[in-house]
Amino acid sequence: MLSNAYKIKPWQLLNMTILAILTGDGLTKEMYENVRREVNWEGNPPPGVIFHAMSFDDFGKFCVAEVWESEEQWNNFFNTRLKSSMQKTNVSPPKAQILQIHKIDALPGLDRYKVH
Repeated sequence: MLSNAYKIKPWQLLNMTILAILTGDGLTKEMYENVRREVNWEGNPPPGVIFHAMSFDDFGKFCVAEVWESEEQWNNFFNTRLKSSMQKTNVSPPKAQILQIHKIDALPGLDRYKVH
């Protein structure tokens, strides 16, 4: 559930929430795991992150889909933690597309992927 500390309406909160889609090629699963460990995503989640999913296709391309409470929080994470970790592990920066979210449905199956 998204934080609603300022008592704003859910549709107003969604107007600030973004979907970040990152794509690129030349990233192996080993390189991804090295960046993931360096960033410590699970142990020290960045403020504002709601959801992260990563995939690889059969041709060496990757796609990451993330949901964030704001574009500012995503930019802060990318610029202060992710970019430097990618540089340390020789990973090229991905192409990023940032989209405003219209609707989110968190269905019961999502619970089994929750980081504890």
